[in-house]
Amino acid sequence: MADIYAVIADPTRRDLLRLLLDRRGEGAGASPSAAAPATQSSPSAPSPSSGDISVGDIVTALGFSQPTVSKHLRVLREAGLVHVREVGQHRYYSVDEAPLTEVLAWLEPFFPDPSPAVAPGAGAARTSPVPVPAPLRRAAGNLPDPSDVGASLGRTVAGARSRILDPVKKRLGHREQG
Repeated sequence: MADIYAVIADPTRRDLLRLLLDRRGEGAGASPSAAAPATQSSPSAPSPSSGDISVGDIVTALGFSQPTVSKHLRVLREAGLVHVREVGQHRYYSVDEAPLTEVLAWLEPFFPDPSPAVAPGAGAARTSPVPVPAPLRRAAGNLPDPSDVGASLGRTVAGARSRILDPVKKRLGHREQG
């Protein structure tokens, strides 16, 4: 089995997983009693109501070539991150989130618990503010206001454009007159 971290490190495969996850959310409202066709590739493959999506629909949705999509789906399938259902010559994919629980369990310690403490005094060490060193506080005070970033960037780009184009225009104008 491929290293799941290496598999999900690729941005194309993450895009595929996101699409499959979104599609699963759309298919959640469908009737759970719908039976899957007998041509499934495995008993654990998804039913039509589970939000599976064809390779052609994935190609259309993401704008990748069919060979690229197929190659990345194969890697995801070998890592156990997707289920495939075959109907004739068509393949339908859906996400299998079970292997991702391993990744989530590994990542959880890196994020603080955003929920408030259940009992008074419980988790106080985690929720107390972390002291910020004075140099970092000063540096943060010098950062621009986020609302001004767009205007500042626009002025900077306009100034750079002017500094580049003005000499070019002068040179071209000078040649046309001579």
